[in-house]
Amino acid sequence: MQTAKNMKEYRTQIKGALDNEFQRQALDKFAVAYQDMRARAFAGVDLEELISEIAAAKDEALGLMDQLFNQFRQEAESRGVKVYLAADADEANRIIAGIAEKAGAKRVIKSKSMTAEETLLAHYLEDRGMEVTETDLGEWIIQLRGEGPSHMVLPAIHLSRYQVRDLFSQVTRQEQDADIDRLVKVARRELRARFVEADMGISGANFAVAENGAIGTVTNEGNARLTLTLPKVHVALIGLDKLVPTLHDALRIIRVLPRNATGQIISSYVTWVNGAVEWHGDPKGSKETHFVFLDNGRRAMAKDPIFRQVLRCVRCGACANVCPVYRMVGGHQYGHIYIGAIGLILTYFFHGREKARNLVSNCINCGTCKSVCAAGIDLPRLIKEILARIQDEAGHPIKSVLLGRVLQDRRLFHGLLRSAKAVQRPITGGTPYLRHLPHIFAQGQEFRALPALADQPFRDRWEQIRLHVSSPKVRAGLFAGCAQDFVYPEQLEAGVKVMAQAGTEIDFPMDQSCCGLPVLMMGEKDAARMVAAKNVMAFDPGRYDYIVTLCASCASHMKHQYAALLSNRPDLTDRARLFADKVIDFSSFAHDVLKMNVDRIPGATAKAAYHAPCHLCRGLGVKDAPRQLIGAAGLEYVRTPEEEVCCGFGGTYSVNFPEISEEILKNKLKNVTQSGADVLVTDCPGCVMQLRGGAVKKGGNIIVKHMAEALAEGMKLEE
Repeated sequence: MQTAKNMKEYRTQIKGALDNEFQRQALDKFAVAYQDMRARAFAGVDLEELISEIAAAKDEALGLMDQLFNQFRQEAESRGVKVYLAADADEANRIIAGIAEKAGAKRVIKSKSMTAEETLLAHYLEDRGMEVTETDLGEWIIQLRGEGPSHMVLPAIHLSRYQVRDLFSQVTRQEQDADIDRLVKVARRELRARFVEADMGISGANFAVAENGAIGTVTNEGNARLTLTLPKVHVALIGLDKLVPTLHDALRIIRVLPRNATGQIISSYVTWVNGAVEWHGDPKGSKETHFVFLDNGRRAMAKDPIFRQVLRCVRCGACANVCPVYRMVGGHQYGHIYIGAIGLILTYFFHGREKARNLVSNCINCGTCKSVCAAGIDLPRLIKEILARIQDEAGHPIKSVLLGRVLQDRRLFHGLLRSAKAVQRPITGGTPYLRHLPHIFAQGQEFRALPALADQPFRDRWEQIRLHVSSPKVRAGLFAGCAQDFVYPEQLEAGVKVMAQAGTEIDFPMDQSCCGLPVLMMGEKDAARMVAAKNVMAFDPGRYDYIVTLCASCASHMKHQYAALLSNRPDLTDRARLFADKVIDFSSFAHDVLKMNVDRIPGATAKAAYHAPCHLCRGLGVKDAPRQLIGAAGLEYVRTPEEEVCCGFGGTYSVNFPEISEEILKNKLKNVTQSGADVLVTDCPGCVMQLRGGAVKKGGNIIVKHMAEALAEGMKLEE
């Protein structure tokens, strides 16, 4: 079971990362610029089709992994290359050390290879008396500092030029200038001799082509070519997942890799090695070329029906580029060796449960990583699966177990909420917010005002507020979710008013409860499965044209997860699938079904910014409808920077990692304030809780509304 000490130490490290002002600024600047660079690089490319093709090709190759390896070995060895297969990291390191010792190699140069980082190869060789020099500029810098990479493509992004200047001054024993061009020249001068003197060069590979036994590398600095060619011995360490059947498959990956990694249409160098060649230093002999393939669990993973898709990864690092958590804390706190969302998963498989435990808890589940993945990997889902596995293996935290048990019993859950409402007055002071929280609950939550429970939940008001609709256009079941049922019933009332006036007959099944996403996020998969079953049973999907929810998170979870969660329940499989098919978010229902898409009501003067909930814009792919509905609400829409970036809520995430949640929220509110908007509209009660709570705490004039509230008030203007 995860100890409090381990989490406390991790939280301390996070606090240190948040206090690193330069790193925060550098990652912010890159995150903003990256989105524009990537969009320009993919202009005119059918990205969805390209990603689909890569995913399909990689999946096919994974099913043929052993066959492709045997074909590759035969082709490569026929061209003078020696090919090896290492079962694990230790064997790979022993093989490479043996090659070096046999060749009498003492000085080794290495070009950037995440696979070599995975095996800790450089340390292994140094422990055996060899001098190992990283030749990628960023890798060399962090090697001199005794650090690991903070990004798979930009390993030293966390460092300023002044830190590099001081480092180079120390290494060269001469005072250096902070000018970047001069620092690059210093590095080139220092490394040039290492290239010439090296006995062995070690590289990785972006692909290994089975049809001809060639490997390919994609780089920007040219150091990899020198590493491949100058020393008499070249060793490439390659993960089995890099095998592709044909050159065409490799070229297809090249179309997406640099674009997704750095926003370049093509990198500076794409280098191919196909067979052993004569070595320039010994015309009588040939250069030794060795390709060492690493399993380290890859073959087993390729057969795993859930996690095999992880091996599609092309190592572009884009999942870190867009991750709001990585942006706050950097790679050293959001990865072990592999960084970003993919790193959270690979750490578990390659480096064990203890290294992955805290990392997978720190995923906010915003889905941004999945939206930019070049291979279509469902990263958020897999991270939740890893969390569930870790807890199944090491024990479940008491708080998640208790929450799971409570949510499985709707009457108990709702009874506890009603009891809490009855005793909350001393800590609300008659306001809509909780004040003077007990210390155990208040820790870290001071950055926002937390809402009090409503005096009366929506379910108790239903019979009084339900509206009869004669000759209805559509029939809808209303799914409330716990936040709107017990905290924000006014949002549901506004939604009912809007939908009924547009001709919707609405039903509210009383046996519904929480959607179950919170417990799934906490690794309680069995509890999430039980909650899903009870909600599916509460609704008779055959009675409704749609099942409407005003919570984007609930909508995405029910639509995408319920059928999978209940796939082991033959009695519910069809019903769960029909339920999921009929789920629709409120904005899509209002815009697409009810056709409420007015551009702007004449005379409206208030300006409204929009925050796109993660589970709406990415989970459900709903982007334009909410922005167009703002006009129907009598508001003038003003675009703000990074509208689709997470607000930092993430349900229980903001409780578990309040330091990060607070910083993400600050960025969001800063952008809204600078836009000059009077109102901030969103589609999710969790986002309302975070944004409204932050705005109230900040004391500004921004009013935060749910889309249903904005539309209901817009209807009043028309009246």
